[in-house]
Amino acid sequence: MLVTVYVALAALGLVCAGLELAARRASPPQLSAANPAFRSFQTLFLRGYLPALCADWLQGPYLYKLYRHYNFLESQIAILYVCGLGSCALFAPVAAWLPQALGRRGACLLFCVAYSACCFTKLSRDYFTLILGRVLGGLSTSLLSTAFEAWYLQRHLGARDFPREWIPATFARAGGWNHGLAVGAGLAANLLAEWAGLGPVAPFLLAVPFLAGCGWVVLWEWGREEAEGEAEQGGPLLGAPSTLPPGPGPSTRARLWRSALDGLRCLLADRRVVLLGVVQALFESVLYIFVFLWTPVLDPHGPPLGLVFSCLMAASMAGSSLYRLATSPRGRLQPLPLLCAAVLLVAVALGVLTVSTAPGRPRPLRSFLAFLLLELGCGLYFPAVAFLQSRVVPEDRRGAVLAWLRLPLLLLACLGLLALHGEVSGSGGGEGGAGTSHMFGGCAVMMGSALLAAGGLLALGRHDDHLRLGEGDM
Repeated sequence: MLVTVYVALAALGLVCAGLELAARRASPPQLSAANPAFRSFQTLFLRGYLPALCADWLQGPYLYKLYRHYNFLESQIAILYVCGLGSCALFAPVAAWLPQALGRRGACLLFCVAYSACCFTKLSRDYFTLILGRVLGGLSTSLLSTAFEAWYLQRHLGARDFPREWIPATFARAGGWNHGLAVGAGLAANLLAEWAGLGPVAPFLLAVPFLAGCGWVVLWEWGREEAEGEAEQGGPLLGAPSTLPPGPGPSTRARLWRSALDGLRCLLADRRVVLLGVVQALFESVLYIFVFLWTPVLDPHGPPLGLVFSCLMAASMAGSSLYRLATSPRGRLQPLPLLCAAVLLVAVALGVLTVSTAPGRPRPLRSFLAFLLLELGCGLYFPAVAFLQSRVVPEDRRGAVLAWLRLPLLLLACLGLLALHGEVSGSGGGEGGAGTSHMFGGCAVMMGSALLAAGGLLALGRHDDHLRLGEGDM
């Protein structure tokens, strides 16, 4: 396994470099790249956003390993993961409101404080302290996906008045960095936890300086950006913390309720949105379960988990670059067929994992390769589903619709982990029984259902130009 991991990492690095180079050559130049003011503002945003992403990735490779290091059973670890998923669901509407209540920059600072506290809870062996850490992690994850984007959009459209068409350029650039940071985070985590012998808690402590750096940029550099904007416009900007209401009054609650109902109506009124929501709920709930299962499948066979994590992220990066190349003017493929291909790849990977994790006949090498195939499918899936969401969900209702879609996917993931917990507990608390294989089999069935929904969406999209990339999009 050790040799396989090193060879896979080297091979994936070469593949990613080749695909990225080919994708850049095939993509047309962007007008936003020629604007120095926009590039400067974009860099300012990324200086605060990228350390936050890096801190998040550092906590991925050794989370399960840390709980096993503290001698918790798999059933107990499953409950910890369920607490994290449940807190994500509970805090999703709160995270959408906090940038309005605290100010966008204040919500970003709350993310830094909450995630730092989450990291420090990992020093404790107390089960309820670790549950508190998972709750803080759920709040932080929700803020990471809302607060930073809210600050950027307000400055881009409101204060700076840049064209709306330039927004995807920033998040495409952030996405490119995000994959590289994920690979680097796995290497750094492995360096500290295994090569330096500091144990599985070390990557969590390494995340704290990145969060502190993020907080410094948000507090001072983003604050200077806002102050300069206020000075130019002769007063506080709309959305600054000083101009916002102190809390969720009746009118705020009524607006949130109306927004939620409008999102639900939008979701149910369009068959395309329903089918896309089914694909997203099934696909991403399987990913949450996969995040829990990959470590116990491979760890007993001794591979360095940080390097395995880097391999998985490199495979996802390859899938993302492959999507960009396929949808370029040279490739001329459409997102809908690529979405179907992504779901099919993951379904095949889960079918292989159902066999390779069967009790008494573990095949770790086959499981590792199946995990890489799964991550390749994820790299294709996320840009495809993001494009389709932008086309079928109205922009003013997108946040509410996506919040509704998160509920079933988190519920499915929680039910899957609770089912695994029940199976492990029912077997007397033993580890490594048939529960993992059964869970992958159930995930394969879910992904098969997602493939049917994606096929239905593909049939609808054949005669719908709105679901296709135009000449100007390639």
